[in-house]
Amino acid sequence: MAPFRLLTVNTVPERAKRVIARIVDEVKGDWEILHVGNVERIEDVQAAVTREQPDVLFTASMWTPEQAQEIVALAKGVKPELRTLSMPQGLQAERGPDGVVLYVKEKLPELLG
Repeated sequence: MAPFRLLTVNTVPERAKRVIARIVDEVKGDWEILHVGNVERIEDVQAAVTREQPDVLFTASMWTPEQAQEIVALAKGVKPELRTLSMPQGLQAERGPDGVVLYVKEKLPELLG
């Protein structure tokens, strides 16, 4: 099976890269995920989805629910079949990277299964 192409939307790209690297490593027996890029600004989402053609898009926990909905709508406007996962607002601040990794791992079977 080809790897799932993942695009993240996070204003702190280095943190996104570190957290996604952990997730990729921890789920490698079940799924192969290739982190194809990160978008820092909402206005860049459509161009990035067009360019990278991801299978999956994650919005980070710094976005409000309304911003996350806007990001998902913009992304799906380009690629309607895109699978998406939005982290609950404040998750990183409240539970740190471990909380984000755990949240994503809990959601992946439903998202990618």
